[in-house]
Amino acid sequence: MKNKQRIAILGGGPGGLFMFKRLVESGRTEITIDIFEKKQRLGAGMPYSAEGANDEHITNVSGNEIPSLVTPLADWIKTAPKDTLDKFHMDGGRFNEYKVLPRLLFGQYLTAQFDVLQKQAKEAGIEFTVHYKSEVTDIIDYPAQEVTYVEIGEKDRFEFDKVIICTGHNWPVKHEGTVPNYFDSPYPPVKLALKLNHPVAIKGSSLTAVDAIRTLARHNGIFDKDKNGRLFYKLAEDSQNFKMVLHTRNGMLPAVRFHLEDSHLSNDKLLTREEIAAHIAGNNGFLSLDYIFENDFKAIFRNKDPEFYQQIKDMRVEEFVDSMMELRERLDAFQLLKAEYAEAEKSIRRRESVYWKEMLGVLSFALNYPAKHLSAEDMQRLQKSLIPLISIVIAYIPQSSSEELMALHQEGVLELIQVGEDSSVTAEEKGGATYHYSDETGQNQSVYFNTFVDCVGQPHLSFEEFPFKGLISKDTVSPARLKFKSADEGRKAMADGKDVLLVIDGAYYLNVPGITINDNFQVVDRYGAFNNRVYIMAVPYIGGYNPDYSGLDFCEEASATIAKTLLPLNESSTAA
Repeated sequence: MKNKQRIAILGGGPGGLFMFKRLVESGRTEITIDIFEKKQRLGAGMPYSAEGANDEHITNVSGNEIPSLVTPLADWIKTAPKDTLDKFHMDGGRFNEYKVLPRLLFGQYLTAQFDVLQKQAKEAGIEFTVHYKSEVTDIIDYPAQEVTYVEIGEKDRFEFDKVIICTGHNWPVKHEGTVPNYFDSPYPPVKLALKLNHPVAIKGSSLTAVDAIRTLARHNGIFDKDKNGRLFYKLAEDSQNFKMVLHTRNGMLPAVRFHLEDSHLSNDKLLTREEIAAHIAGNNGFLSLDYIFENDFKAIFRNKDPEFYQQIKDMRVEEFVDSMMELRERLDAFQLLKAEYAEAEKSIRRRESVYWKEMLGVLSFALNYPAKHLSAEDMQRLQKSLIPLISIVIAYIPQSSSEELMALHQEGVLELIQVGEDSSVTAEEKGGATYHYSDETGQNQSVYFNTFVDCVGQPHLSFEEFPFKGLISKDTVSPARLKFKSADEGRKAMADGKDVLLVIDGAYYLNVPGITINDNFQVVDRYGAFNNRVYIMAVPYIGGYNPDYSGLDFCEEASATIAKTLLPLNESSTAA
């Protein structure tokens, strides 16, 4: 054991699965791997288990869009138990890899992939141990001894040479449990299996909101199809006053999923990491948002879609966003949903992409990795303009969810209210919450709801919310910050009330969510030194430097980078 490198993977969900896959593929027998999972099951994590899904919840990616694991999904489906497939009304012999599938079924696939990888590890002679029902409560790093301790259940400690944090989603509890009928998130969704006879306030309109809608709708009425095959909704007799009211800052619904030309967010025309590094070196250490937008988005249309290129070639980021948002802002949200549903149907039927939308997803993924090198000015531009557009367009709401939203709206059971940036929610002791906002006429509104569900999605958590206090108390981790290119802009942002810090060297820094990491996903201490023992790919805690949540694609990309750094002598373990 003394000659072996001891590696800990903290979390056995999809992130831990991809990390374990990288280590097993390396074939390196001079390592030992310990996986700590707080539940009794590997692979599924929160989104694909009962913690994040019921039978009615579906993926927003199809089989062909899933990064490569061990067994292709289409092959696994053919071997899945008949009772499992029957439960989800699926025929293994007629599986269509271009369709979305139930999240709980996909969770079973991920669990099966973890099982296969464990067999491969045994056959390769790689030592590993899985610790079930083992919640990580703290991590303490000892630089002098070059070891890191992992604390389990606030009592047991394990010593490692390398620790990779893959703890996944986390929704902090603020009022849930103390305020009746106030939910800080819709997860686990079984808690929303409620029979109600009053309006429900839903904050947000993201895929998280769609999850809440699918569950609440089924417990207060039924979906059925008319003689033309069109979906409709009928309220239950004892839920005649039930309805769901979406509250959004921008008044928009997510875009509908369409056919992707390249199903894995990749493009051979994108800037290489070497080109990005050279640009940063020649730009005073900053990555330019305009440089990425020009080369990883606009330039790709020059040959692919010359007509669209002519429309956007002279636009800056903000002008492009305004032009794409203009139609969305002009049309009623449900009217636009119908139009996009028709466009997506045609795209899928013809297997033709809605190319600008696809490339927006590629841009978001390409920008995510080097975003930590943006100036504070450019990060503010990104958050103000591009991120809101990206979050709507690449949500990829599945067809069946779109049909349900349209049926609910047609029945008068689902409506959307634009509440603006200055809206707020007050939890009420008696239960539920009051929504405060200005309506379209400028009138202040305060509307009470007996039931409230926060559905804004996984929040970017602050440095103070980082759960492993041993890393904070020893300054092993530091708050994420971005430097202002211009001191004048820093002073202006500070005067405007932004979270800006003036450092001794006279430079201004914008505080952003989470902790500081380097390009290899290693944590960085308060003195700016990276730690070669502690890695993190848990997205809630690195949102300031990695603003995009690309799910499994992120897991694949981050695990490849970490494996390459952990096992630098083995090139095969880094293939994406």
